[in-house]
Amino acid sequence: MSSSSSPHSKSKSSSPSSAIDFLTLCHRLKTTKRTGWVLRDVKQPESIADHMYRMGIMALISHDMPGVDRDRCVKIALVHDIAEAIVGDITPSDGISKEEKNRRETEALDQMCEVLGDAERAKEIHELWMEYENNSTLEAKMVKDFDKVEMILQALEYETEQGKNLQEFFNSTAGKFQTEIGKSWAAEILSRRGKKGND
Repeated sequence: MSSSSSPHSKSKSSSPSSAIDFLTLCHRLKTTKRTGWVLRDVKQPESIADHMYRMGIMALISHDMPGVDRDRCVKIALVHDIAEAIVGDITPSDGISKEEKNRRETEALDQMCEVLGDAERAKEIHELWMEYENNSTLEAKMVKDFDKVEMILQALEYETEQGKNLQEFFNSTAGKFQTEIGKSWAAEILSRRGKKGND
């Protein structure tokens, strides 16, 4: 997409038509199942929107931390996977490089922002998404941790409900948490998993 057709160059507010078009695109987040669970034959796997919603709740209930804007964390959680409405849930098992994944998602985000039509809202969504992708702020680091915490909590729930062994999801996040809250919440999940294994 050329800079001249960037969604951020528009000055008009979102019309009802463009807002509903944007929300209709977002509907795909509700209907697209998370790839990792699908590949492991999880019954009734969560959607991308399910995952994003609980991350938003995590940001909402997290305690106040110096220098961290919790409201911004909620917003980042709401948009961090929004491009997947167009490109789907790309995982390492798809054999797509990080660079190509980022290129596809950035292009999809630009398309969605263009559909939205509201320059200010589109700019905000774009900035929040880039902040997360670049891991460039305390808020982004916190939401990155929530992304991993939500995944291992969901893995534990599927293990408990469906008798699965989803160890690989715990392995993939081990040692990768950046914040104290991420580390402490992950430790609590691992502790509960350990107790479950000893029952």
